[in-house]
Amino acid sequence: MTESSPPPPRVPAPSFPAPLSRVRLYEQVAEQISTWIAEHDLRPGDKLPPERELAARLGVSRATLSQALVALEVIGAVAVRHGDGTVVAKSLGATRIVEAVRAHANRLPEIIDTRDALETKIAALAAQRRTEADLQRIEDALAGMEADIERGGRGVEGDENFHAAVTAAAHSLLLSQLMGEIADLIRETRIESLSQPERPRASLAGHRAIAEAIRAGDPPAAASAMHAHVEMVSDVAVLRTT
Repeated sequence: MTESSPPPPRVPAPSFPAPLSRVRLYEQVAEQISTWIAEHDLRPGDKLPPERELAARLGVSRATLSQALVALEVIGAVAVRHGDGTVVAKSLGATRIVEAVRAHANRLPEIIDTRDALETKIAALAAQRRTEADLQRIEDALAGMEADIERGGRGVEGDENFHAAVTAAAHSLLLSQLMGEIADLIRETRIESLSQPERPRASLAGHRAIAEAIRAGDPPAAASAMHAHVEMVSDVAVLRTT
């Protein structure tokens, strides 16, 4: 009786490494800035060099540097003070910078969808329920944002005040609470959006269209204006480069 042949040896399936994520230029620059901050022992409150000088030191364009600084501002590593330049806000390890910037970019689409759903409904309710006091608060927010833009600012605080005023005018406790839950995430998109050239004035124009519809007591027009506004301000550089 012949012995059966041993089974052929198992050949393991080829194992290939996972594809590496492509590091975008502005992510590299954000990491470089973080490393530069650490190497120069800058602490919270210390100022960074002017953008032109920092771009020259790092060998990148002003546009790429600006995008990197916005990314760092969004994740809380730096703060932009109108009239005082960019200052260190908190220290993040250089190795964590790309990670944090990517996490922000990855959650942006969901933040935008949620914001659109909530704020479109809020604008419609505001057109139905607003009081004269609500309308005055909305107008005050518009005036504050316009004044900031005229002084060369981005209108971040005025933008925030406007949306808070519209939310209050909807007189819905639950919707207000939901907006509060995502306020920090919305602030990320607000900074990202208003840091783009001409976006503050475009955003202000969108606010005025929303305010007019609310004052006119026209819910469909208010909802439509808010939807158009959220779509416009959601066109941000970080999503165009993903």
